[in-house]
Amino acid sequence: MRILIGGSSGLIGSALVAYLRSAGHDVVRLVRWAAGDGDLEWSPSDGFLDPASFVGVDAVVNLGGAGIGDKRWSAERKQLILSSRIDATTLLAETMAQLENPPSAFVSSSAIGFYGERGDEELTEVSPAGPADDFLVQVTTAWEAATAPASAAGIRTAIARHGIVLDASGGALGKMLLPYKLGVGGKLGNGRQWWSWISLYDEVRALTHLVTGDLAGPVNLTAPNPVTNTELTKALGSVLNRPTLLPTPRFGLELLLGKELAKALVFTSAKVLPQKLLDSGFVFAHSGVVDGLRAALEGSTAAIGRTA
Repeated sequence: MRILIGGSSGLIGSALVAYLRSAGHDVVRLVRWAAGDGDLEWSPSDGFLDPASFVGVDAVVNLGGAGIGDKRWSAERKQLILSSRIDATTLLAETMAQLENPPSAFVSSSAIGFYGERGDEELTEVSPAGPADDFLVQVTTAWEAATAPASAAGIRTAIARHGIVLDASGGALGKMLLPYKLGVGGKLGNGRQWWSWISLYDEVRALTHLVTGDLAGPVNLTAPNPVTNTELTKALGSVLNRPTLLPTPRFGLELLLGKELAKALVFTSAKVLPQKLLDSGFVFAHSGVVDGLRAALEGSTAAIGRTA
């Protein structure tokens, strides 16, 4: 397949490009800077995307957006988080909808932040959105709605609700790893919040499954066995062979990140299940968190491009 990818430079995007290319697919990257060999330029903030970019393209994957946890949330940062997602998704969806011969598939990103704070409730793709005053609920709801022009034009549109992607080189695990390696890590807050995770290897395999399969609508990209923060902490200590006896109090993370960001990244509880992936026959390589953490820490995900 010829696959066009926006947002290819991040943790997930770079791994997905390597995986797809190793599987024999022709991958073309949409980039915001001077394009390299085979890359195509676009500018979502300026509304620029050449329709010729889609010639011969079978599927489009949209992974772009400013990092949720890269900086403390200010009004300006929150606006960037929202606009970077809506601008890119709207531009792709509206451009494809106007093509005489559009791609057959559009895989667009969202996140399990769609569900908001849900305690111990088990959540699948049919579960409703979380509280309307939750910023990430607002972002993901608008983000998903921006795909509407593509689906209305008859393009199969799958919305990938990403969970916490485990990889030692980035994401949540990359940020929190050092104190645990030093033996001074522990649960975060009371540790009872559910963390719905997925290994990077399964993440790119699941995205490929969405590109090449027939699923449409929202699809949870999470492992089938979510864990509480306490359970993940114990598993991480076991894999690292380090103690995890020093909890981080909630107020400490709120001081570091700000209350709203700390709640969104660390303390929101969402027990999310990948029901549609499982029903479609997708088999996880890492269904247990210990295996997922080992894959992240032992560098097996570095070989993604060689193991498609």
